[in-house]
Amino acid sequence: MDMDLNQIPTPCYVIDEGKLRSNLEILKSVQDRTGCKILLALKGFSMWSTFPLIREYLVGTTCSSVNEARLGKEEFGREVHAYAPAFTEQDMDELLPIVDHLVFNSVRQFQQYRGRVRDSGRNISMGLRVNPEYSEVAVPIYNPCAPCSRLGITAEQLKGQDLEGLEGLHFHTMCEQNSDTLERTLPHFIEKFGDLIPSMKWINFGGGHHITRKDYDVDRLCRIITEFQEQFDKPVYLEPGEAIALNTGVLVTSVVDIVQNQLPIAILDCSATAHMPDVLEMPYRPVITGAGEPATKAHTYRLGGLSCLAGDVIGDYSFDKMLEPGRKLVFEDMAHYTMVKNTTFNGVRLPSIGIWKADENRFQLIRQFGYEDYRNRLS
Repeated sequence: MDMDLNQIPTPCYVIDEGKLRSNLEILKSVQDRTGCKILLALKGFSMWSTFPLIREYLVGTTCSSVNEARLGKEEFGREVHAYAPAFTEQDMDELLPIVDHLVFNSVRQFQQYRGRVRDSGRNISMGLRVNPEYSEVAVPIYNPCAPCSRLGITAEQLKGQDLEGLEGLHFHTMCEQNSDTLERTLPHFIEKFGDLIPSMKWINFGGGHHITRKDYDVDRLCRIITEFQEQFDKPVYLEPGEAIALNTGVLVTSVVDIVQNQLPIAILDCSATAHMPDVLEMPYRPVITGAGEPATKAHTYRLGGLSCLAGDVIGDYSFDKMLEPGRKLVFEDMAHYTMVKNTTFNGVRLPSIGIWKADENRFQLIRQFGYEDYRNRLS
């Protein structure tokens, strides 16, 4: 992202408006070519100040909680789809006035709540999340079809069940994968649940589709969707989380201090555990603009966060020039699964949020956070 760092306070998440629009153009092309509908998965990206732009391209939002559903309804304002591993009675009280699709994770909950859904006075389409018992996700924490998964209903569990009122099937088996994975997955879904498809009104292919990645095979995806819709005459939904904001944003940070313990360690004004937790959970090593692997450039540093967690370490990087306090570093691809996972652990300040308007060479600060944001999460 080519931007003037002098305009940006740190730490700060910055979304490139032009790159976000480019991703949305790709997603819209898939909708236009196939007739499918693509939803914004709020669990991955819910920067609602960008919703007016995203709303120009996508049909709605998919949500995993009452709070996400309210955000989708109030700030996005188109279709609102909701799924959760389980819903409480209070959840139903709050969801029924606002959702358009409601997907249940068990037959028990579907049967428990379908009467309330019908009596709501709203045209809410009910679905079930199913588990085809096939996935190519390598990391267990992100594998929805891992052994003993709590997500989705197996074909065996559906046998002999009263499914009156069911209108859709939803499966989610992928994570950051290409369309060839979907092509290998779909036969397992059809084999396990093909007997139900003819009586459904819609099928949701879930998330994990990395549609806006440079090497993603969009033509293959369009063919797969078109062939499925032609075979079964059912509309298809997709709900990618990362594809909307992939490579559209960065986290700009500053070096606060340099300490020494066997190697130089740069303390930044951000935190891995609080501001980019997937670095520790996944784990993965984020790219820093202009930096390299350890020892590939003249000066190697370990980069650490501001919290007192001993493992609040981002990784080891090398730089052409020595780091000094005040030097700004840019962590790339930090739009998705960052802001939504932020915490105020240790009272560490949440990064600001802003938008880079490349056509105007201008940074727009959207929000800064302070003590009240930390205090109001507690009591």
